[in-house]
Amino acid sequence: MKKISMAVLLGVMSVGAAMAEFNGPTATETVVVKENVAKNPKGGFVDTEEVIVTIKQAKEMRDDVPVVLKGKIVQRMGDEKFLFEDSTGSITIEIDDDDWGGQTVSPTDIVILYGEVDRGIFSTEIDIEDIKKM
Repeated sequence: MKKISMAVLLGVMSVGAAMAEFNGPTATETVVVKENVAKNPKGGFVDTEEVIVTIKQAKEMRDDVPVVLKGKIVQRMGDEKFLFEDSTGSITIEIDDDDWGGQTVSPTDIVILYGEVDRGIFSTEIDIEDIKKM
């Protein structure tokens, strides 16, 4: 009986120690952004706060991190690829034809883009899921 009690106690202590080591992501790995809630065409109340990141910040983020960017789409670079700029720099974005939502955007328009970081070996792009023209 003592052996079983001792084994259970050691198991519980091991799990506790393992949980104590996990503190979650560090502040540099955590980016608080609103998930794309604009998918509902009827609209509604959203109680989360948008945190807009800069292009400079987005270029330093890990792959698949959701981001919200604000700036201008200044140039077409190819099929569904565009050059996007803000005050910190420029980055290539990819917008699928069905993600425009019927909007027409020119280089003088300010837009908010909802997407995620697409980090490759040699470059970083942003895959856009939704656009909001200001």
